Amino acid sequence: MPLAPKTVIQALRGITDPASGRSIINNDMIRDLYVAGDAVHFTALVADPADDFAKTLGDQAAAAIEDATGTKAIVKVQIDTPMIGLDTVGGGQAPKHRFNGASVIAVASGKGGVGKSTVTVNLAVALAQAGYSVGLLDTDIYGPSIPTMFGVTEEKPRVDSNRKIVPIEREGVKLLSMGFLADPEQAVIWRGPMVSNAIRQFLGDAAWGDLDFLLLDLPPGTGDIQLTIVQTVALTGSVIVSTPQEVALADARRGVAMFENVKVPVLGIVENMAYFTPPDLPEKKYHLFGEGGARRLAEKLDVPFLGEIPIEQTLRESGDAGTPVVSGNRESVSAHAFTDIAEAVALETALLKAQMPAQEQVEIVYR
Repeated sequence: MPLAPKTVIQALRGITDPASGRSIINNDMIRDLYVAGDAVHFTALVADPADDFAKTLGDQAAAAIEDATGTKAIVKVQIDTPMIGLDTVGGGQAPKHRFNGASVIAVASGKGGVGKSTVTVNLAVALAQAGYSVGLLDTDIYGPSIPTMFGVTEEKPRVDSNRKIVPIEREGVKLLSMGFLADPEQAVIWRGPMVSNAIRQFLGDAAWGDLDFLLLDLPPGTGDIQLTIVQTVALTGSVIVSTPQEVALADARRGVAMFENVKVPVLGIVENMAYFTPPDLPEKKYHLFGEGGARRLAEKLDVPFLGEIPIEQTLRESGDAGTPVVSGNRESVSAHAFTDIAEAVALETALLKAQMPAQEQVEIVYR
C-alpha cells in the first residue's frame, strides 16, 4: 500500500533527537517532506550535520516507517541547519512575531455562541497533557472568558525585570487576557485602534518563553482584531469552530474564506454541540442542531474535519467552575473528544510544517 504523508509523520514521531530528548516531529526538524509510493524524501534541520545522529537518520527513518506501516520505504534525507526566517508586515515595515518557532494557531468562528472559547481552553489543556508547551492568548477584548474558564478571575499578571508581561499559568498553560486587567464589572469601551494596540502588546510584550503551541482565542467575526493578528504574527494555521446548524455553517464558511484570503492555512473544522446523549440512555444520540453539518462542510471546502464534541452537562459545569473538562472529568465523552481533536491538530500542524521548504526566501517590499 502506498505511504501517505500523515502516516510518515506519525512514524517519524518515534525518532528522538538526542540533543533535545524530543521527537524530531515535535521538535520541528522536518522540512520538504515528499511522499510518493514507497519513496520518502525530506530535509532534516539539525544543529550539527556531522554528528552520528545526522548520519544515521535515514536508516532510523526507514526502520520507523517499516515498524509503523510494514512498508520498506526508500528514504532519502537531506541534512541542513536551521535558519531563522523573516516575514514582513505592511509592505516591509516590521518583522512578524514568530515566538521562537512556536506553532501559532488561531481558533475562530464566524459567529458567537458556538462554544469557540470552550474548544480553545480544552484544546490548550489537552495539548499540554500530551507533553507540549502551550500558551493561550484571549484576544476577545470586549468579552474575555478565558479567566473564568480557568478559574483565575482574581489573578493579575506581573511585569518582569525586562518590562515584559508574565502570563498566568494554570493546567500547564500560560494565559493572557484582557480579563486579567479590566474591571469585570465595567465594559471595555474602546475603538478599533486601541483594541489593535492591546493585541500587539499581548503578542509582542509578553514573556511567553519557549512554546510549542500558542493558541489565539479570537472573537467572532472577521474584523479589526483578526486583521491585526494576521498582520502582527506569523500564523501557522487556523481552526474553525461551528455547530451543525445551517446558520452557524454559513458563518463558518466565511471564516474559512477569510483565512484563505490572507494566506493562512485552515488546519480543520471542529463541530461543537454535535449531539446529546442522555446519561440514562448511553446508546442514544439526539442531534438537536442537525447532524454532520460541519463534517459535510469540511468535505465541501476540502479541509480536514478534526472531530465532534457532544453536548454534555459536565462540559458546561466545568467551564463555569473554572476547571476544563479534560482535567476535571477526563473520563467524560467530551474530554475524550478534545483529546482526539488535540492529537488531530498536532498532526495537521506537523504535516503542514514538514511540507514547508527548509529555507524560506525573504522578500521585502517597500511602498
